[in-house]
Amino acid sequence: MQVIYTLTDESPALATYSFLPIVKAFLNKAYIQVRTSDISLSGRILATFSEYLKEEQKCEDALALLGDLVKKSDANIIKTPNISASIPQLKSAIKELQNKGYMLPNYPDDPKNDEEIQIKAKYQKILGSAVNPVLRQGNSDRRSTKAVKDYAKNNPYRVSDFDPNSKTRVSYMKEGDFFSNEKAILIDQDCIASVEFISDNGNTEVLKTDLKLEKNEILDATFMDVKKLEDFFAKEIQASKNDDLLFSLHLKATMMKVSDPIIFGYALKVFFQELFDEFKEEFDKLGINPNNGLSEFLIKIENSTKKDAILKKYNEILSRSAEISMVDSDKGITNLHVPSDVIVDASMPAMLKNGAKLWDKEGKLKDTNALIPDQTYATIYEAVLEDLHKNGTLNPSKLGSVSNVGLMAKKAQEYGSHDKTFIAKEDGVFKIVSSGKVLLEHKVKKGDIYRINQAKFDAVLNWIDLGIERSDLTGNEAIFWLDSKRSSNKIMIDLVQNRLKEKGKNIAIMPPKEACLRSLELIRSGKDVISITGNVLRDYLTDLFPILELGTSAKMLSVVPMLNGGAMFETGAGGSAPKQVEQLIKENHLRWDSLGEFLALQASLEFYANKCNNHKAKVLAECLDEAIGDWLENNKAPSRKVKEDDNRTSHFYLAMYFANHLARQANDIELQTFFKDIALELSSNEEKIRSEFNNAQGVEVDLGGYYKFDDEKAEKIMRPSATFNAIIEKIG
Repeated sequence: MQVIYTLTDESPALATYSFLPIVKAFLNKAYIQVRTSDISLSGRILATFSEYLKEEQKCEDALALLGDLVKKSDANIIKTPNISASIPQLKSAIKELQNKGYMLPNYPDDPKNDEEIQIKAKYQKILGSAVNPVLRQGNSDRRSTKAVKDYAKNNPYRVSDFDPNSKTRVSYMKEGDFFSNEKAILIDQDCIASVEFISDNGNTEVLKTDLKLEKNEILDATFMDVKKLEDFFAKEIQASKNDDLLFSLHLKATMMKVSDPIIFGYALKVFFQELFDEFKEEFDKLGINPNNGLSEFLIKIENSTKKDAILKKYNEILSRSAEISMVDSDKGITNLHVPSDVIVDASMPAMLKNGAKLWDKEGKLKDTNALIPDQTYATIYEAVLEDLHKNGTLNPSKLGSVSNVGLMAKKAQEYGSHDKTFIAKEDGVFKIVSSGKVLLEHKVKKGDIYRINQAKFDAVLNWIDLGIERSDLTGNEAIFWLDSKRSSNKIMIDLVQNRLKEKGKNIAIMPPKEACLRSLELIRSGKDVISITGNVLRDYLTDLFPILELGTSAKMLSVVPMLNGGAMFETGAGGSAPKQVEQLIKENHLRWDSLGEFLALQASLEFYANKCNNHKAKVLAECLDEAIGDWLENNKAPSRKVKEDDNRTSHFYLAMYFANHLARQANDIELQTFFKDIALELSSNEEKIRSEFNNAQGVEVDLGGYYKFDDEKAEKIMRPSATFNAIIEKIG
């Protein structure tokens, strides 16, 4: 068995240049081979378009290789966060690679021929969270370790007080959304289905022909009524203005890569309706796509002869409409500038812990109207607001913990990052048909957004059992977050109840809002609770509660026990932190916290030791666990300020504590003997190594790229201590 360490993007990728040599050196002493696999956005682009590249530019399709590995019993993968790419990010990455000499095709917004249609289809597969459904061939177990939770309680993050007079609210559609229109069916036998669209004028288009369905899997479909969506946006923009609230839109345009960018585009068009009406012909000529946000719009109008008139109307609308919340007040970047800038699962918890406020154009905090158009999960954030109004500011030093068991195996409920989302070209009916039998159908209007989800029976069963297992193991109260008002959840509730009965267990089942309120009640009393959820809530809750409890979601232990016996260890849910890269480039200071990587490595070593009966791996796992405890206790997380300890120094301290514990342990004399000298050398050179790291800071640096770093430059930047490097080389 090898340990596979993924190379991804932005801050985690930079941290890997520093941390991976340490990992390889220590694991080498247990005869464990560590291999890297490049699943970064640039790596995926190059692998997908290899036919356009010179021979020396080609790279392996790492994602496809890992996709095969996760189905095997010896999979042991440490996965760092990757970019969940939006179209603007994809275009930027393509341009950078082209400038580096890779002769890639441009992304065609509006394909003009068969070749461009094929190119766009290939790029579409790279968009969004393309990595996740390939690698997650198991369900999810995410939780805070005891050491992390204890540290957070003893060293709580600074909480912004919640004003009981806060007017902040969560707004969502009451009809016409995905929640309202969902239909579902339990498949009674294996079959192949097709997805058809029959227009009102009688034309039939087959949209998909190879929809493989298995007996007892849950198939659901739904649509968003875009006319009602527009009405909702218009109403809430006016309400925000009337109530003096910031207008803020919270979507997931990266994950839900077909539906949410379109929903984002409708928000922008409704907000600037007069602008789009008055300059329709000019915008068509310029190729302006509202789905890509104001940032692209402002760039494209630079080439317009009507630029001044457009900007005059644009600024006029801004001055008299609702004030838009800001992503970066200093730079004038609003909530509507880039669809991937505001991602609901991160933006909403950040707002809630920040006194339920966001920033206005002056950089001041203000109450907000947070729009989450689809009501399916908007209510969980509404529940937190209700709890804050009732019980006051959350105190992280007193809070218990909410862990999560999430359904995601076999691409269960891949809710938007897939090929089963369609836009109605005209009025008509979407049908899912198998052997002439209509399984599900929806009557829609032109422009409506239709999508399909699947959940295989064995994946659902494994998820239920994993939830029961975690409940039994911890003794904590557990809750299945399922809503009987949703067709798919109603079927799932039956499966859960039957399985609980078979196992003789009694676990509560509640709709998301009630489950959230109950979970808040429990953690406020200092108790722990397990949330057992579908895939979307898995994604949302593993940011919501860790951010409320710990101040960040990057410190969670995330294990994916694969259905076939392997495992993947994800290094936190903290995204890939572009602002941190910006700081590194300006100041040579990286504040990325690698605690997630530390926790994943420790769990990976435990898994390796058990799977391979490797005694040295077991000793490494035990000593690393103790080292992480020391690292937390001594507060060696990176500082945010230049010339203070950063990510690189934090790696040094983990290595020093790791070596100290290996030198002290008595379960493996060979390891003890070897690491006595290493531990002494690291400890005696502590100040010298720290100064080498910190003295390198305070200057601009050149990474040789953003989406594809220059390896030589990045390694030199991320490993500036010659003293530390020499000691690591002695180990490895």
